[in-house]
Amino acid sequence: MIRRMRRYRQQLEDSDAINVLKNGYRGVLSLYGDDGYPYWVPVNYYLENDGHIYIHCAGEGHKIDALKKYDKVSFTVLEEQPRDPDDFAFYVKSVIVFGRIHMVEDREKVLKNVLSMARHIFPDKMEEYYKADLERNKNRVHMLAITPEYITGKLVHER
Repeated sequence: MIRRMRRYRQQLEDSDAINVLKNGYRGVLSLYGDDGYPYWVPVNYYLENDGHIYIHCAGEGHKIDALKKYDKVSFTVLEEQPRDPDDFAFYVKSVIVFGRIHMVEDREKVLKNVLSMARHIFPDKMEEYYKADLERNKNRVHMLAITPEYITGKLVHER
């Protein structure tokens, strides 16, 4: 059971939380790691129109070992808001996604989504650069997909 947000008056509307995810590209993936320790790792991501969060990764390592043991994850994104010049505190929108993660096995989907992620993160780069890099690394690149089960967002004025 997912807990209700304690400071629920600061909770974002669902559409605002989704927009934070859509506009972002860097988040922290939290998995159940070795010896029961939480394993948090910063990652690049892309929210696809199909509702999944796609994460570029290697085919082996701590993340992959952890998700093979336990597929439940949380994923956090922060979006800093403009500051009031007369205030030292920050306004921050944060989103936490609870869901399940798996390795994307369909190579065509991996390559398509890696290219979409690159366009999202670096929109000013030429597509030829992405395609050339992807061509060189197409057999090594992997992708994870988070299927969200619960998404919650919050606007915080940090003091």
